Amino acid sequence: MFIRQATEADAAAIHAVHTAAFRDHNPVGTAEIPEARLVGELRADGDLIPALSLVAERDGEVIGHACSSSARVADDTAAAVGFGPLGVLPEFQRSGAGSALVHATLGAANALGFAAVVLLGDPKYYSRFGFVLASTLGITPPEPDWAPHFQARTLTAYIPSVRGPFRYSPAFERL
Repeated sequence: MFIRQATEADAAAIHAVHTAAFRDHNPVGTAEIPEARLVGELRADGDLIPALSLVAERDGEVIGHACSSSARVADDTAAAVGFGPLGVLPEFQRSGAGSALVHATLGAANALGFAAVVLLGDPKYYSRFGFVLASTLGITPPEPDWAPHFQARTLTAYIPSVRGPFRYSPAFERL
């Protein structure tokens, strides 16, 4: 498996990955899978961070994708990024592709000088990468009901003053 930065040429494969990965989590008859649409909207809005849009390839085929986008903690628009979606083709789930994408994202976000990576996801999965409930760091979710699944991972540039209400890029609000 090879992890690399996504290119424009990967757009169709990335859409296919998220469509397949999230098909079972969406209502039957949904015209387009929200996670797949979200990635395209983040890209179109200019909020997708190119260095944090990564694909996993196996034998030249894109089998997974993870991305991060611009975000805000309180008034700080440079400290944190919003992670997700993370998707892996169903036949390659539990193969290590998702973990590799998370590790690569964390390393790249750290190298870029971000203080934290924030996400909404399963604590059982993401805790293995050092994510904790964001509320323990004073970072609050856009929707209070998200609190049990709203997590953050601090990076080298983190300082305790990175706290307050979190806002994803506008594309998340259009879901």
